[in-house]
Amino acid sequence: LFCNMEYDQDGSEFPLKRQNNTLPIYGNKETMNLNSMLLTNIRASPYFKMDLFELKTFHEVVDEIYYKVEHLEPWEKNSRKLAGQVGMCAGVRGVGAGGIVSTAYCILYKLFTLKLTRRQLKTMLNHHDSPYIRGIGFMYIRYCQPPFDFWDWYEPYINDEEEIDLKAGSGYTIKIGEVVRTMMTKLDWFGTLFPRMPVNVQRELEDKIRVAKQTMRLTESAAAGEQQDQQGWEEGNGVEYQNGEEEEEGRDNWRTKKTRELPEEALRERSKEKSRERSQDRHRDRSRERDREKERPRVRDRSKDKAQDRSRDKDRQRDRSRERKSRERSRERQRSSSPLNRSPPKGRIDARSHSKGKRRGNSRSRSHERSNKSPKERDRKRSRSRERHHRSSSRGRH
Repeated sequence: LFCNMEYDQDGSEFPLKRQNNTLPIYGNKETMNLNSMLLTNIRASPYFKMDLFELKTFHEVVDEIYYKVEHLEPWEKNSRKLAGQVGMCAGVRGVGAGGIVSTAYCILYKLFTLKLTRRQLKTMLNHHDSPYIRGIGFMYIRYCQPPFDFWDWYEPYINDEEEIDLKAGSGYTIKIGEVVRTMMTKLDWFGTLFPRMPVNVQRELEDKIRVAKQTMRLTESAAAGEQQDQQGWEEGNGVEYQNGEEEEEGRDNWRTKKTRELPEEALRERSKEKSRERSQDRHRDRSRERDREKERPRVRDRSKDKAQDRSRDKDRQRDRSRERKSRERSRERQRSSSPLNRSPPKGRIDARSHSKGKRRGNSRSRSHERSNKSPKERDRKRSRSRERHHRSSSRGRH
């Protein structure tokens, strides 16, 4: 299998991942996500319409950057008049009257119209002739590349030491590593705005930058410790230099020039010390990462919480139904055990029901006989009963 190779400006080659050479465009494919006022000034600029219109290839535009670009601000110095603006629009990004748009932004939009490829953009980022070629390449990534790819593009250049002057009229010289970190963490860029990125991507980039800064501090402290050990060994072994120039060269290239003069035992001790320091640094990094993971707030899944709540509700309903059933059973047992609710034996129930049935039958037969008798017979019976009653009462008196 053969992998694609790309050549740096100094002729050294480095392997590339197998990726499509065409770059995706994030956001608006016509405006490059630029501010509307800035875009109208670029398109109306005579420099963009006349001079840049004649440039047809990528290499010609790169040469134009080398000869013409002197800063990375969107507007030329003292070209915007903000004194007449009043109220909410005073000094706001691109609101109100514009000024003379800068050469850097005109060339940036020209590169957008050329539709750069992945290899062309990487050659700009690794260019050694001018820092402004690299700066415009980083701006191209920030304006029209997906935010999810920012770390892959910017990570190799986070600690870049090359200096660049960003402001018009000079006076604001910083390192390219700081420029890259600013583009990943901030939106404001000299009065205009970069495109917004998702919140989760921005937080992830901030965490990665924080970790990169800590590792850089550790490496710097380790390098300072190595220099002190080197100076102490030189003083202890009496290593001297003939003049100041050789001394500086020897301190800069001490490993390459003076390792041959050192004895084997000293070299072994130095290698052991370096391995110990590296293991200690790794142990510190791991412990710090563990502490960060512990400090991070654990985000619980809402779906799991809902499922747990539902299961708890079901369990509660089951418990309540069981309690109700047990209560009903206990009440029934108490009712059955009470003497008032005891049922009499079967024999008594049958005798009582039989006697009641007889009484009802006799009463029914008497009433039936009374209803069948005539009124004369009834009067006779009444008179007889009265006579009997009179006789009995008279006998009792005598």
